[in-house]
Amino acid sequence: MKGNSIMSTSVESFAELGLSEALLKALTEIGYETPSPIQAQCIPILLDGHDLLGMAQTGTGKTAAFALPLMEQIDVKLMKPQALILTPTRELAIQVAEALQSYAKHLPGFHVLPIYGGQSYTIQLKQLARGAHVVVGTPGRVMDHLERKTLNLDNLKTLVLDEADEMLRMGFIDDVEWILEHTPEQHQTALFSATMPEQIRRVAQKYLVEPREIKIKAATATVAAIRQVYWQVSGMHKLDALTRILEVEDDFDAAIIFVRTKTATVELADKLNARGYAAAALNGDLNQQMRERVIDQLKSGALDIVIATDVAARGIDVPRVSHVVNYDIPYDTEAYVHRIGRTGRAGRNGNAILFVAPREIRMLRTIERATRQPIAPLTLPSRADVTNKRVTDFKAKVAEVISTEGLDFFANIVSQLCEEQDVGAEEVAAALALMAQQGKPLQIAGEDPAPARPFARDERRPSPFTERDPRKPRQEDRGGDRPRFEDRPRRDDRPARPAPAGDMVRYRIDVGREHGVEVRDIVGAIANEAGIESRFIGRIGLYEESSTVELPAGMPAEAANALKRTRIRGVPINLRPDEGRPSGNFGAERRFAGGERKFDGDRKFRKKNFDR
Repeated sequence: MKGNSIMSTSVESFAELGLSEALLKALTEIGYETPSPIQAQCIPILLDGHDLLGMAQTGTGKTAAFALPLMEQIDVKLMKPQALILTPTRELAIQVAEALQSYAKHLPGFHVLPIYGGQSYTIQLKQLARGAHVVVGTPGRVMDHLERKTLNLDNLKTLVLDEADEMLRMGFIDDVEWILEHTPEQHQTALFSATMPEQIRRVAQKYLVEPREIKIKAATATVAAIRQVYWQVSGMHKLDALTRILEVEDDFDAAIIFVRTKTATVELADKLNARGYAAAALNGDLNQQMRERVIDQLKSGALDIVIATDVAARGIDVPRVSHVVNYDIPYDTEAYVHRIGRTGRAGRNGNAILFVAPREIRMLRTIERATRQPIAPLTLPSRADVTNKRVTDFKAKVAEVISTEGLDFFANIVSQLCEEQDVGAEEVAAALALMAQQGKPLQIAGEDPAPARPFARDERRPSPFTERDPRKPRQEDRGGDRPRFEDRPRRDDRPARPAPAGDMVRYRIDVGREHGVEVRDIVGAIANEAGIESRFIGRIGLYEESSTVELPAGMPAEAANALKRTRIRGVPINLRPDEGRPSGNFGAERRFAGGERKFDGDRKFRKKNFDR
């Protein structure tokens, strides 16, 4: 293999890399300006048509490194898969597909399709029949479609293996090789892996043609002086959550809020100003004079909040910035480290708040590794918390006026009001307090949203009803489609999965063989909708008109209600306790945690020991 050393000359813009105007325009609008090291090195190699072997951690910007040159080769008029990207988990497949869609903003007709387990085959079949230029998928589900002849790779130009070492760790490397053997001989291949174990290098040697090798070391940083917390985006608009958080932060002085686009800086600044905050946008459209004016106002206290993009915030050094808010999560760890470095200046403590949607959990974990610090969940302040803070501040202002101002004239007015209206001084004071709210009521109306469960971290005492750590994907996330039933050789040294521990309850659901349901559909639906890890799912009985499934006792009402509303292949499952075995032909039964499985004679594939 040919190795490339890191380029000594830095690349200042994506325009230097030879990308099309459509992609450059999209990158500018997203907020990208300077390529990361892996982007600067990989994009020219892939644009030149070479195979690539890249060693890079998650968070280095590798998605754009392979996605942008891949998109340059797409013929939008040809509605057939021209690129295939394999990822180890459904979360990463969705993340990569969303990134490609954002890059394709100015490519009319471009279509990317993520395919993974747990999602209805019917939906995927319709989308594949409609046509997609790029398919992003997990190995197992991609194999299924290739075997069913529903995914045709005859027009494949580029194949990308993302996080190959993760696919090896999860036991998918045989599946990956099977897919590689079923692709056209002439295509470009890019393999990315954080580490390079011998088996991955063997795959690279076998399937890559004279690849160029790139090694990128992930940036790491220790930011001990900065308190890092995240809020799980759930149940409330981000703007409402932001204003609540800013109000109750005790040491709040000034903040820089990071968003991805220039448009978002202006929109958020307008909304914050409407809510009584002194805020301004800072983006690449401002000339140097206007930029300096905004920063000077932030330093002097004329502004308390600046909403900025990554590029526009470079070089800001304002000691009074007590908080950095990642309103939009950054695309890579280098951007995060740079962002939070705007606080905690001049020996002061700083605060970094990160808004994280459930699908962004992978980036949260990557950021934790990069900063070498855990990021704690932040509980959203309640209405009572905000009310108490506003009342406390109001009392402090009143007390300050009482102690520093001459009030004789105003005391006389209050006495007159009391006499004229035949009311006490307290009622007059209450009326004045109501008037003094100035559009910012001391008491917040409405209801608090139900608190979101924080992303789980501690797995020392696993529970069937807790969120999993995404670094240890659920069984059906591993390629998105386990259990698999192909009669394919497996290594005999794989450890057996333990059977579910504790009491189990058998439930009845209203889907069965006549609906085209398979065991994997039931497992995927339960794991996704109720947050129950597949290892806690017991025996499943598949019958003609219904099915049974064993689940752990003590299921929370939230999980049970979610399952009652769940549909499999479009049919409501109507989960309820099972009151007896139905009459009729027995279809299929298996113990998901490692027992023997039986399938009816109509099934194409048979497998006895699933977890070998």
